[in-house]
Amino acid sequence: MKDESKWWEKTNICAPASKGDFDLTSQVAALKKEVFELKAELARAKEDHQYDNLVHKRELESLKNPLTKLRKKGLM
Repeated sequence: MKDESKWWEKTNICAPASKGDFDLTSQVAALKKEVFELKAELARAKEDHQYDNLVHKRELESLKNPLTKLRKKGLM
């Protein structure tokens, strides 16, 4: 007996997307959105950290030698 079915029916290429496939694509889209938001949050955190380091560095420099600062202002 000869198999009358076509190869694309066997491989299920032409089958419409099932509900399960739709759920997967929506989950993937939601996860991609979440990754995008987390990357943006990480970038903001890195920027804040760099700013804090800069402020801290300037504070340390001003505490190391306060005389230089006072001389520049003309107080000593």
